[in-house]
Amino acid sequence: MTDYDYDELGLVAGLEIHQQLDTDAKLFCHCPTELREPEESTREFTRYLHPTKSELGEIDEAALEESQVEREFTYLGYDTTCLVEEDEEPPHRLDGEAQRVVLEIAQLLDMTPVDVAHVMRKIVVDGSNTSGFQRSTLVATDGEITTDDGTVRIADLMLEEESAQRVEESDEGVTYSLDRLGIPLVEIGTKPDISSPAQARSAAERIGMLLRSTGHVKRGLGTIRQDVNISIADGARVEVKGVQSLDDIDDIVRNEVGRQVELLAIRDELHERDAHVGDVQDVTAVFSDTDSGVVRGALDDGGAVFAVPLYGFDGLVGREIQPDRRLGTELSDHAKRHGAGGIFHTDELPAYGVTEAEVAALRDAVGAGPEDAVAMVAAGPDVAEAATEAAATRAETALDGVPEETRGANEDGTTRYLRPLPGAARMYPETDVPPVELDPSEVEEPELLTEKVERYQSEYGLDAGLAEQVAYGQHMPLFESVVEDGVDATLAAGTLESTLTELRRDDVPVENLTDDHLRETLELVDAGDVPNEGVPDLLTALAETPDLTAEEAVEREGLGGVDEAEVREAVAEVVERNADQVEAQGMGAFSALMGECMGALRGKASGDVVSDALREEIQKRA
Repeated sequence: MTDYDYDELGLVAGLEIHQQLDTDAKLFCHCPTELREPEESTREFTRYLHPTKSELGEIDEAALEESQVEREFTYLGYDTTCLVEEDEEPPHRLDGEAQRVVLEIAQLLDMTPVDVAHVMRKIVVDGSNTSGFQRSTLVATDGEITTDDGTVRIADLMLEEESAQRVEESDEGVTYSLDRLGIPLVEIGTKPDISSPAQARSAAERIGMLLRSTGHVKRGLGTIRQDVNISIADGARVEVKGVQSLDDIDDIVRNEVGRQVELLAIRDELHERDAHVGDVQDVTAVFSDTDSGVVRGALDDGGAVFAVPLYGFDGLVGREIQPDRRLGTELSDHAKRHGAGGIFHTDELPAYGVTEAEVAALRDAVGAGPEDAVAMVAAGPDVAEAATEAAATRAETALDGVPEETRGANEDGTTRYLRPLPGAARMYPETDVPPVELDPSEVEEPELLTEKVERYQSEYGLDAGLAEQVAYGQHMPLFESVVEDGVDATLAAGTLESTLTELRRDDVPVENLTDDHLRETLELVDAGDVPNEGVPDLLTALAETPDLTAEEAVEREGLGGVDEAEVREAVAEVVERNADQVEAQGMGAFSALMGECMGALRGKASGDVVSDALREEIQKRA
């Protein structure tokens, strides 16, 4: 991996952190914020969305490009879906619980709340919102966080509604699930103060810790997303969306810097060659007898082949600009936006069944020489022409260097083109929701997770490792709640962290366990109704049959405690079965028989009680 001098390159980066809040209701209605399975949907409907003009009569460029791809959007509704989510009823007032949580976040980020919060509409026509826009409101400004590499200023804190969840995509359109739509979401935008990949990750980790300190944010895959804005001195601002993992942020920044460095080098080479882009042409005749599977398939379906000459581009279309991604991949990303499967170009041909003779004929057809490249698309006539035009437009921007654009994060740390950068024309006031006067004086600043770790050690006697696991774990709010209600802190911490981790490793479906399951289990153990040793069996039963209560599972599995007489009887039977071993080894047989005794009692008695009974029984026979 190439190391860059980021100061010399003039790297400037900023973050946009999107975090779902864990509230009882959605932001503009009273529907629950729990996710559902698509097969649980009870109805569906379809929409076509189109961009609208802003208050100034302008149409946002990103929304316009998105709308040029005609798609049908299908929405899955549930028994919990309301008319607000379907955009058949005006939104309700801004949820009060979400307001309180976002003001807590503002305090942790040292931000100044606005006096009055006004809800705005942000145009979104990719189908992720039934209304064609996302509702968003500015809550606070002018904050900061500290990293090892310096201070990162926080520009703004927004409270907005989460988008619908994409279920599947086809050639006809996209299917979305409405269970996620409307979940309260905070967006935290930093100033462009980040100057290295390591600092980008450090800043994201710090913000994530502060968010989790509230105890009111959702946890798990997809509940937090990072967007990264990146540019270098001679490049351009690029917004990379959808970075799911903190582990990917530094790779994303590093690879985007590398991409911009390579695009600038390509620009310089193109200028030296006096390169330019020619006109898109129909070259179907060149491939009338082709044996290429892709091209033949398109032509047999009534399609066509269009191509564009890229004068002076020879060898540069195939040049790598990110790991396993080339300038040709950038052209292909733009072509795919118009329905094509991708492009072929002469830096990679002959290949894919296209022969050397066909490549020569293609060059002749468009007037390209040895120093030139040609890009081509085989698809339906309209798609082929539009996709080739899009690839040609992207090739023209290569002459300028790095285009400003929005890109999507790939799992390997690279990025792909999504759409142009949005502009101010996508925002306008929401007239259906009244403004809200914010009162931060009623909100207390939450305890930081780092402070919780110290308190769990001093107040509850947890060791440093377990204290940190609990504080940073997803069950932290439940831990604090049950301990406040009197449950032993060591029992709660060990169960919520160690026991659940062990069960997960044993493929027990612990994701089925609810907070109620866990709370009831801890209360039964703390009260002495179930011994500590019975916790794994009890939680396993609840995970495998989640409609049971803890008390019902105890009764069904026979996990209630037994009296001392029953313990001694079970231990005596084990010792009797192993009489020869006891006679030969005496107390040396203790460890082996202890496990057998615990198994015989199936967690119905504590280890201390069983141990005492076993020692006495062995001593009788020694």
